[in-house]
Amino acid sequence: MTTTMRAVAYRASLPVTDDESLLDVKLPVPEPGPRDLLVQVEAVAVNPVDPKVRKNQDPQGRERVLGWDAAGTVVATGSQVENFKPGDEVYYSGALDRPGANSEYHVVDERIVALKPTTLTFTEAASLPLTSLTAWEGLFERIGLHHDLIGETGSLLVTAAGGGVGAVVSQLARALTDLTVIGTASRPETVDFARRMGAHHIVDHHQALLPQLAEVAPNGIDHVFSTAGTHRNLAVYAEALNPFGQIVAIDDVEDLPIGLLMPKSIGFHWEFMFTRSLFRTADMDRQGKILTQVARLVDAGVMVSTATRDLGPVNAANLREAHGIMESGTAIGKITLTGF
Repeated sequence: MTTTMRAVAYRASLPVTDDESLLDVKLPVPEPGPRDLLVQVEAVAVNPVDPKVRKNQDPQGRERVLGWDAAGTVVATGSQVENFKPGDEVYYSGALDRPGANSEYHVVDERIVALKPTTLTFTEAASLPLTSLTAWEGLFERIGLHHDLIGETGSLLVTAAGGGVGAVVSQLARALTDLTVIGTASRPETVDFARRMGAHHIVDHHQALLPQLAEVAPNGIDHVFSTAGTHRNLAVYAEALNPFGQIVAIDDVEDLPIGLLMPKSIGFHWEFMFTRSLFRTADMDRQGKILTQVARLVDAGVMVSTATRDLGPVNAANLREAHGIMESGTAIGKITLTGF
């Protein structure tokens, strides 16, 4: 196998309109550690975390590779790997504190990897890991919903239901619970996508939310999955939620007036799917198990890929375009790149 590989990296935090903001580079092919897989990357997806890191974490001239959604083929394994072998087709979201997957080859801990859905292409599969882990952990671990079809009832508000995470939250809630799913969206194309992903009702997040929620959920809201605008909407959540309701949030917020939630004993939870890999938690392998379950749901026809737009090969120009779309806030579903 070759000793060098193509990759896309950045050396300084620059606006995405700058040709130097992301660069085509050659790097050594990484060596897998004891629990690592060496994966030949076939496709990647782009998430809001990618431009966020590029803008806020300056590598001071060192080459840093981004990218936290990938699908590909295992080509080598570390000495302690138990669950995978060369030739396995896998999908995963990597670790925030390790080099990203925007490269021809990538090393990843086997505990956060799963065999990709057999019914999906690499491109379709690459759209799912980060958002599926975020959605699953948020719904079933942070909020504590049941996912064994026992008739969990009530209502769930999902903000930005046409985005990557919102689309998977809606699918999981629709498929594995009896919750009424209420998504927020504003453009005709995002409204249509959110409905196709499973939302029963759509409310416009550019209009006053409370009267819209009162109309579609006259008995109140029981849970909120807040993917964006948590600080702006917290007072609305406090008003709309029933007593003992639950909120899970994933967006960056420095300060929240959390006291608004006290009178109704509303629970508030953060969901950050990188926590397990960052802190090497004892249950780190749970992420591989979640992705295995997601693959089964996809192959059973219960879930679908959220890939909506492929920009072509993984290179600096195409990734700059992808980062620009993410920064504009206009993405629907997931943006992917395929091959090199």
